[in-house]
Amino acid sequence: MDNNHDGVVIIGAGICGLATALALHKKGIKAVVMEKSESLRNVTGAAITIRPNGWRALHQLGVADILRQTAIPIHWERIISLDGGRKKEISLTPWDGESRCLRRKDLIDTLYAALPRGTVKFDCQLESIKLDPRSNKPVLLFVNGNSIIAKLVIGCDGGKSIIADFLNLKPTKTFPLCSIRGLTNYPSGHSYGHEFTRFMKDNVLVGIIPIDENLIYWFCATSYNPGADKKAWEDPEVIRQSSLEFVREHPQEIHEMIENADAKSLSLTNLRYRAPWELLTSTFCKGTVMVAGDAMHIMGPFLAQGGSAGLEDAVVLARIMAQQGLNSPESGNKMTVQGVQEAFYRFVKERRMRVVRLSFQTYLTGMIVSASSRIKKIIYIILLILLFHNQSGHIDYDCGDL
Repeated sequence: MDNNHDGVVIIGAGICGLATALALHKKGIKAVVMEKSESLRNVTGAAITIRPNGWRALHQLGVADILRQTAIPIHWERIISLDGGRKKEISLTPWDGESRCLRRKDLIDTLYAALPRGTVKFDCQLESIKLDPRSNKPVLLFVNGNSIIAKLVIGCDGGKSIIADFLNLKPTKTFPLCSIRGLTNYPSGHSYGHEFTRFMKDNVLVGIIPIDENLIYWFCATSYNPGADKKAWEDPEVIRQSSLEFVREHPQEIHEMIENADAKSLSLTNLRYRAPWELLTSTFCKGTVMVAGDAMHIMGPFLAQGGSAGLEDAVVLARIMAQQGLNSPESGNKMTVQGVQEAFYRFVKERRMRVVRLSFQTYLTGMIVSASSRIKKIIYIILLILLFHNQSGHIDYDCGDL
Protein backbone atom coordinates (compact mmCIF):
# COMPACT_ATOMS: atom_id res chain seq x y z
CA MET A 1 0.00 0.00 0.00
CA ASP A 2 1.40 3.37 -1.04
CA ASN A 3 1.54 6.20 1.50
CA ASN A 4 2.16 9.81 0.64
CA HIS A 5 4.50 11.60 3.02
CA ASP A 6 4.50 15.40 3.03
CA GLY A 7 7.55 15.82 5.28
CA VAL A 8 11.19 14.82 5.05
CA VAL A 9 12.00 11.12 4.81
CA ILE A 10 15.43 10.20 6.17
CA ILE A 11 16.89 6.78 5.44
CA GLY A 12 19.01 5.40 8.28
CA ALA A 13 18.95 6.01 12.05
CA GLY A 14 22.69 6.25 12.49
CA ILE A 15 24.49 9.30 13.84
CA CYS A 16 23.86 11.52 10.83
CA GLY A 17 20.26 10.36 10.31
CA LEU A 18 19.25 11.03 13.91
CA ALA A 19 21.19 14.31 14.03
CA THR A 20 19.55 15.50 10.81
CA ALA A 21 16.08 14.64 12.13
CA LEU A 22 16.84 16.51 15.36
CA ALA A 23 18.21 19.57 13.56
CA LEU A 24 15.16 19.70 11.29
CA HIS A 25 12.84 19.29 14.29
CA LYS A 26 14.48 22.26 15.98
CA LYS A 27 13.78 24.34 12.86
CA GLY A 28 10.13 23.26 12.76
CA ILE A 29 10.55 20.88 9.82
CA LYS A 30 8.78 17.55 10.16
CA ALA A 31 10.85 14.44 9.43
CA VAL A 32 10.52 10.69 9.73
CA VAL A 33 13.50 8.33 9.93
CA MET A 34 13.26 4.89 8.31
CA GLU A 35 15.56 2.40 10.02
CA LYS A 36 16.15 -1.14 8.71
CA SER A 37 16.85 -2.66 12.14
CA GLU A 38 14.07 -3.82 14.45
CA SER A 39 15.37 -1.54 17.22
CA LEU A 40 17.78 1.33 17.71
CA ARG A 41 21.29 0.43 16.54
CA ASN A 42 22.97 1.36 19.80
CA VAL A 43 24.77 -1.94 20.36
CA THR A 44 26.97 -2.14 17.28
CA GLY A 45 30.10 -0.02 17.18
CA ALA A 46 32.26 0.79 20.15
CA ALA A 47 33.05 4.49 20.41
CA ILE A 48 33.61 7.70 18.50
CA THR A 49 36.05 10.52 19.18
CA ILE A 50 34.58 14.02 18.93
CA ARG A 51 36.97 16.92 18.35
CA PRO A 52 36.12 20.64 18.85
CA ASN A 53 34.30 21.03 15.51
CA GLY A 54 32.02 18.14 16.43
CA TRP A 55 31.26 19.65 19.84
CA ARG A 56 30.23 22.88 18.14
CA ALA A 57 27.68 20.90 16.12
CA LEU A 58 26.46 18.99 19.20
CA HIS A 59 26.00 22.33 20.99
CA GLN A 60 23.76 23.53 18.16
CA LEU A 61 21.76 20.30 18.43
CA GLY A 62 21.27 20.95 22.14
CA VAL A 63 22.83 17.70 23.40
CA ALA A 64 26.43 18.70 24.16
CA ASP A 65 25.97 19.20 27.91
CA ILE A 66 24.26 15.81 28.28
CA LEU A 67 27.07 14.02 26.46
CA ARG A 68 29.82 15.80 28.38
CA GLN A 69 28.64 13.95 31.47
CA THR A 70 29.43 10.59 29.82
CA ALA A 71 33.10 11.11 28.93
CA ILE A 72 36.26 12.76 30.27
CA PRO A 73 38.21 15.33 28.22
CA ILE A 74 41.33 14.21 26.33
CA HIS A 75 44.28 16.59 26.66
CA TRP A 76 47.27 14.81 25.11
CA GLU A 77 48.27 12.40 22.35
CA ARG A 78 51.23 10.14 23.12
CA ILE A 79 52.94 8.07 20.40
CA ILE A 80 55.12 5.15 21.46
CA SER A 81 57.30 3.05 19.17
CA LEU A 82 57.84 -0.62 19.94
CA ASP A 83 60.17 -1.33 17.03
CA GLY A 84 63.44 -3.05 17.87
CA GLY A 85 61.91 -4.64 20.96
CA ARG A 86 62.18 -1.39 22.94
CA LYS A 87 59.51 0.98 24.21
CA LYS A 88 60.41 4.47 22.98
CA GLU A 89 58.27 7.59 23.24
CA ILE A 90 58.24 9.44 19.92
CA SER A 91 56.06 12.40 20.81
CA LEU A 92 53.67 13.89 23.35
CA THR A 93 51.38 16.46 21.72
CA PRO A 94 48.67 18.56 23.35
CA TRP A 95 45.15 18.27 21.93
CA ASP A 96 43.84 21.81 21.68
CA GLY A 97 40.16 22.47 22.28
CA GLU A 98 37.52 20.12 23.61
CA SER A 99 38.00 16.46 22.69
CA ARG A 100 36.22 13.47 24.21
CA CYS A 101 35.67 9.86 23.26
CA LEU A 102 32.00 8.92 23.46
CA ARG A 103 30.50 5.48 23.52
CA ARG A 104 28.55 5.25 20.28
CA LYS A 105 25.59 3.99 22.34
CA ASP A 106 25.59 7.17 24.45
CA LEU A 107 25.61 9.38 21.35
CA ILE A 108 22.88 7.41 19.56
CA ASP A 109 20.68 7.17 22.68
CA THR A 110 21.00 10.90 23.41
CA LEU A 111 20.11 11.98 19.87
CA TYR A 112 17.17 9.56 19.82
CA ALA A 113 15.85 10.72 23.21
CA ALA A 114 15.81 14.34 21.99
CA LEU A 115 13.48 13.51 19.10
CA PRO A 116 9.67 13.54 19.27
CA ARG A 117 8.18 10.13 19.98
CA GLY A 118 7.52 8.15 16.81
CA THR A 119 10.07 9.98 14.64
CA VAL A 120 11.99 6.76 13.96
CA LYS A 121 10.19 3.89 12.22
CA PHE A 122 11.91 0.54 12.73
CA ASP A 123 12.01 -2.59 10.58
CA CYS A 124 11.88 -0.47 7.41
CA GLN A 125 14.69 -1.79 5.24
CA LEU A 126 14.92 0.09 1.97
CA GLU A 127 15.04 -2.15 -1.08
CA SER A 128 15.08 0.41 -3.88
CA ILE A 129 14.18 3.94 -4.89
CA LYS A 130 12.74 5.20 -8.15
CA LEU A 131 10.98 8.29 -9.45
CA ASP A 132 7.25 8.28 -10.06
CA PRO A 133 6.80 8.75 -13.84
CA ARG A 134 3.87 11.15 -13.40
CA SER A 135 4.80 13.32 -10.44
CA ASN A 136 8.60 12.79 -10.55
CA LYS A 137 8.47 12.29 -6.77
CA PRO A 138 10.78 9.68 -5.20
CA VAL A 139 9.11 6.35 -4.48
CA LEU A 140 10.70 4.29 -1.71
CA LEU A 141 10.19 0.53 -1.87
CA PHE A 142 10.84 -1.46 1.31
CA VAL A 143 11.71 -5.13 1.82
CA ASN A 144 8.49 -5.69 3.79
CA GLY A 145 6.45 -4.76 0.71
CA ASN A 146 5.47 -1.26 1.82
CA SER A 147 6.20 1.84 -0.20
CA ILE A 148 6.21 5.59 0.33
CA ILE A 149 5.81 8.43 -2.14
CA ALA A 150 7.91 11.17 -0.58
CA LYS A 151 8.28 14.91 -1.08
CA LEU A 152 12.01 14.70 -0.40
CA VAL A 153 14.47 12.03 0.70
CA ILE A 154 17.77 12.35 2.56
CA GLY A 155 19.97 9.26 2.43
CA CYS A 156 21.92 8.81 5.65
CA ASP A 157 22.30 5.10 5.02
CA GLY A 158 26.07 4.73 5.33
CA GLY A 159 28.88 3.62 3.06
CA LYS A 160 26.74 1.02 1.29
CA SER A 161 24.00 3.53 0.56
CA ILE A 162 21.09 2.63 -1.72
CA ILE A 163 20.40 6.34 -2.10
CA ALA A 164 24.00 6.93 -3.22
CA ASP A 165 23.60 4.21 -5.84
CA PHE A 166 20.44 5.94 -7.08
CA LEU A 167 22.47 9.14 -7.46
CA ASN A 168 25.11 7.19 -9.42
CA LEU A 169 27.90 7.91 -6.97
CA LYS A 170 30.95 5.77 -7.65
CA PRO A 171 31.48 2.76 -5.37
CA THR A 172 33.48 3.32 -2.21
CA LYS A 173 37.10 2.19 -2.14
CA THR A 174 38.96 0.15 0.47
CA PHE A 175 42.12 1.07 2.34
CA PRO A 176 44.62 -1.82 2.54
CA LEU A 177 43.83 -1.84 6.26
CA CYS A 178 41.33 -3.34 8.64
CA SER A 179 40.49 -2.09 12.11
CA ILE A 180 39.49 -4.14 15.13
CA ARG A 181 37.68 -2.13 17.81
CA GLY A 182 36.59 -2.85 21.34
CA LEU A 183 35.78 -1.56 24.83
CA THR A 184 37.53 -2.69 28.01
CA ASN A 185 36.42 -1.85 31.53
CA TYR A 186 38.87 -1.52 34.44
CA PRO A 187 36.86 -1.77 37.69
CA SER A 188 39.72 -0.32 39.72
CA GLY A 189 40.55 2.36 37.16
CA HIS A 190 42.95 2.44 34.22
CA SER A 191 46.37 4.14 33.97
CA TYR A 192 45.86 6.14 30.75
CA GLY A 193 44.71 9.36 32.39
CA HIS A 194 43.43 11.90 29.86
CA GLU A 195 45.69 10.76 27.00
CA PHE A 196 45.20 9.15 23.63
CA THR A 197 48.06 6.63 23.43
CA ARG A 198 49.23 5.04 20.21
CA PHE A 199 51.60 2.06 20.11
CA MET A 200 53.38 1.51 16.79
CA LYS A 201 55.21 -1.66 15.82
CA ASP A 202 55.99 -2.75 12.25
CA ASN A 203 52.65 -2.66 10.40
CA VAL A 204 50.43 -2.83 13.49
CA LEU A 205 48.99 0.26 15.18
CA VAL A 206 47.22 0.02 18.53
CA GLY A 207 45.35 3.05 19.84
CA ILE A 208 43.92 3.48 23.34
CA ILE A 209 41.68 6.37 24.37
CA PRO A 210 39.82 6.71 27.69
CA ILE A 211 36.07 7.25 27.80
CA ASP A 212 35.88 7.69 31.57
CA GLU A 213 37.98 6.76 34.58
CA ASN A 214 37.22 3.05 34.15
CA LEU A 215 36.32 2.47 30.50
CA ILE A 216 38.67 2.68 27.53
CA TYR A 217 38.12 2.40 23.78
CA TRP A 218 40.83 0.70 21.79
CA PHE A 219 41.54 -0.20 18.19
CA CYS A 220 44.06 -2.32 16.35
CA ALA A 221 44.81 -1.40 12.73
CA THR A 222 46.74 -3.77 10.51
CA SER A 223 46.96 -4.99 6.92
CA TYR A 224 43.71 -6.19 5.40
CA ASN A 225 43.59 -9.80 4.21
CA PRO A 226 41.02 -9.97 1.37
CA GLY A 227 41.10 -13.77 1.48
CA ALA A 228 39.94 -13.98 5.09
CA ASP A 229 36.69 -15.78 5.95
CA LYS A 230 34.22 -12.93 6.46
CA LYS A 231 31.76 -15.11 8.37
CA ALA A 232 34.45 -16.09 10.85
CA TRP A 233 35.11 -12.40 11.50
CA GLU A 234 31.55 -12.06 12.79
CA ASP A 235 32.45 -14.23 15.81
CA PRO A 236 33.67 -12.00 18.69
CA GLU A 237 35.99 -14.70 20.02
CA VAL A 238 37.60 -15.14 16.60
CA ILE A 239 38.16 -11.39 16.53
CA ARG A 240 39.64 -11.49 20.04
CA GLN A 241 42.08 -14.31 19.24
CA SER A 242 43.12 -12.70 15.96
CA SER A 243 43.75 -9.43 17.77
CA LEU A 244 45.96 -11.21 20.28
CA GLU A 245 47.90 -12.74 17.41
CA PHE A 246 48.44 -9.32 15.82
CA VAL A 247 49.84 -7.90 19.08
CA ARG A 248 51.78 -10.95 20.25
CA GLU A 249 54.98 -8.85 20.52
CA HIS A 250 53.27 -5.90 22.22
CA PRO A 251 53.41 -5.19 25.98
CA GLN A 252 51.45 -7.37 28.36
CA GLU A 253 49.10 -4.50 29.20
CA ILE A 254 47.77 -4.61 25.63
CA HIS A 255 47.28 -8.39 25.77
CA GLU A 256 45.29 -8.03 29.00
CA MET A 257 43.24 -5.19 27.53
CA ILE A 258 42.13 -7.38 24.61
CA GLU A 259 41.58 -10.47 26.77
CA ASN A 260 39.30 -8.49 29.10
CA ALA A 261 37.40 -6.64 26.36
CA ASP A 262 33.62 -6.79 26.27
CA ALA A 263 32.80 -9.42 23.64
CA LYS A 264 29.71 -7.51 22.47
CA SER A 265 31.86 -4.48 21.64
CA LEU A 266 34.33 -6.33 19.41
CA SER A 267 34.10 -5.67 15.68
CA LEU A 268 36.27 -5.83 12.60
CA THR A 269 35.89 -3.32 9.79
CA ASN A 270 37.51 -3.04 6.39
CA LEU A 271 38.25 0.68 6.24
CA ARG A 272 36.47 2.33 3.32
CA TYR A 273 36.44 5.80 1.77
CA ARG A 274 35.11 7.88 -1.07
CA ALA A 275 38.03 9.14 -3.12
CA PRO A 276 38.53 12.87 -2.43
CA TRP A 277 39.01 13.61 -6.14
CA GLU A 278 35.61 12.05 -6.83
CA LEU A 279 33.99 14.22 -4.18
CA LEU A 280 35.05 17.25 -6.21
CA THR A 281 32.71 16.37 -9.08
CA SER A 282 30.11 13.96 -7.69
CA THR A 283 26.43 14.85 -7.86
CA PHE A 284 25.11 14.47 -4.33
CA CYS A 285 21.53 15.41 -5.12
CA LYS A 286 19.02 14.75 -7.87
CA GLY A 287 15.64 16.43 -7.81
CA THR A 288 14.41 16.09 -4.25
CA VAL A 289 16.79 13.27 -3.28
CA MET A 290 20.19 13.76 -1.65
CA VAL A 291 22.76 12.10 0.61
CA ALA A 292 24.56 13.20 3.78
CA GLY A 293 26.95 11.70 6.32
CA ASP A 294 28.84 8.53 5.39
CA ALA A 295 26.57 8.01 2.39
CA MET A 296 28.03 11.22 1.00
CA HIS A 297 31.62 11.23 2.25
CA ILE A 298 32.64 8.07 4.13
CA MET A 299 36.28 8.38 5.18
CA GLY A 300 38.84 6.51 7.24
CA PRO A 301 39.04 7.09 11.02
CA PHE A 302 42.56 8.55 10.95
CA LEU A 303 41.49 12.12 11.81
CA ALA A 304 38.49 11.11 13.94
CA GLN A 305 36.25 13.24 11.73
CA GLY A 306 33.74 10.90 10.04
CA GLY A 307 31.06 11.21 12.73
CA SER A 308 31.68 14.91 13.33
CA ALA A 309 31.38 15.64 9.60
CA GLY A 310 27.95 13.98 9.68
CA LEU A 311 26.92 16.15 12.64
CA GLU A 312 28.06 19.22 10.72
CA ASP A 313 25.98 18.10 7.73
CA ALA A 314 22.87 17.95 9.92
CA VAL A 315 23.27 21.50 11.25
CA VAL A 316 24.12 23.04 7.87
CA LEU A 317 21.31 21.27 6.02
CA ALA A 318 18.62 22.19 8.56
CA ARG A 319 19.75 25.81 8.61
CA ILE A 320 19.66 26.10 4.81
CA MET A 321 16.27 24.40 4.54
CA ALA A 322 14.83 26.80 7.10
CA GLN A 323 16.35 29.75 5.27
CA GLN A 324 14.57 28.52 2.14
CA GLY A 325 11.29 28.59 4.06
CA LEU A 326 10.79 24.81 3.92
CA ASN A 327 8.75 24.65 7.09
CA SER A 328 6.51 21.73 7.95
CA PRO A 329 2.96 21.56 6.56
CA GLU A 330 1.67 22.38 10.05
CA SER A 331 3.32 25.78 9.69
CA GLY A 332 1.28 26.51 6.60
CA ASN A 333 4.16 26.55 4.11
CA LYS A 334 4.28 23.43 1.98
CA MET A 335 7.54 22.37 0.43
CA THR A 336 7.91 23.07 -3.28
CA VAL A 337 10.16 21.06 -5.60
CA GLN A 338 12.00 24.21 -6.62
CA GLY A 339 12.58 25.23 -3.00
CA VAL A 340 13.86 21.78 -2.03
CA GLN A 341 16.23 21.63 -5.00
CA GLU A 342 17.60 25.08 -4.24
CA ALA A 343 18.20 24.08 -0.60
CA PHE A 344 19.97 20.88 -1.64
CA TYR A 345 22.18 22.73 -4.16
CA ARG A 346 23.12 25.29 -1.50
CA PHE A 347 23.95 22.52 0.96
CA VAL A 348 26.21 20.71 -1.51
CA LYS A 349 27.93 23.97 -2.45
CA GLU A 350 28.62 24.82 1.20
CA ARG A 351 29.78 21.35 2.20
CA ARG A 352 31.73 20.17 -0.84
CA MET A 353 35.14 21.72 -0.19
CA ARG A 354 34.90 21.03 3.54
CA VAL A 355 34.46 17.30 2.98
CA VAL A 356 36.97 17.24 0.08
CA ARG A 357 39.68 18.67 2.33
CA LEU A 358 38.77 16.38 5.23
CA SER A 359 38.70 13.34 2.96
CA PHE A 360 41.98 14.21 1.26
CA GLN A 361 43.82 14.75 4.54
CA THR A 362 42.32 11.54 5.92
CA TYR A 363 43.27 9.66 2.75
CA LEU A 364 46.92 10.79 2.90
CA THR A 365 47.13 9.97 6.61
CA GLY A 366 45.69 6.51 5.97
CA MET A 367 48.10 5.84 3.14
CA ILE A 368 51.04 6.78 5.39
CA VAL A 369 49.84 4.23 7.94
CA SER A 370 49.34 1.51 5.31
CA ALA A 371 52.26 2.24 2.93
CA SER A 372 54.12 -0.96 2.05
CA SER A 373 57.42 0.76 1.26
CA ARG A 374 59.47 3.52 2.86
CA ILE A 375 59.54 5.50 -0.39
CA LYS A 376 55.74 5.56 -0.66
CA LYS A 377 55.47 6.58 2.98
CA ILE A 378 57.87 9.50 2.42
CA ILE A 379 55.92 10.64 -0.67
CA TYR A 380 52.63 10.68 1.26
CA ILE A 381 54.25 12.54 4.17
CA ILE A 382 55.60 15.21 1.81
CA LEU A 383 52.17 15.62 0.17
CA LEU A 384 50.51 15.90 3.56
CA ILE A 385 52.95 18.59 4.70
CA LEU A 386 52.66 20.56 1.45
CA LEU A 387 48.86 20.44 1.23
CA PHE A 388 48.02 20.68 4.93
CA HIS A 389 50.57 22.92 6.60
CA ASN A 390 48.34 23.20 9.68
CA GLN A 391 47.44 19.56 10.16
CA SER A 392 45.10 20.25 13.05
CA GLY A 393 43.33 23.07 11.23
CA HIS A 394 40.32 20.87 10.45
CA ILE A 395 39.21 20.99 14.10
CA ASP A 396 38.87 24.79 13.95
CA TYR A 397 35.93 24.55 11.53
CA ASP A 398 32.64 25.99 12.76
CA CYS A 399 29.48 24.74 11.06
CA GLY A 400 27.64 27.86 12.28
CA ASP A 401 24.41 28.43 14.12
CA LEU A 402 21.41 26.20 13.57
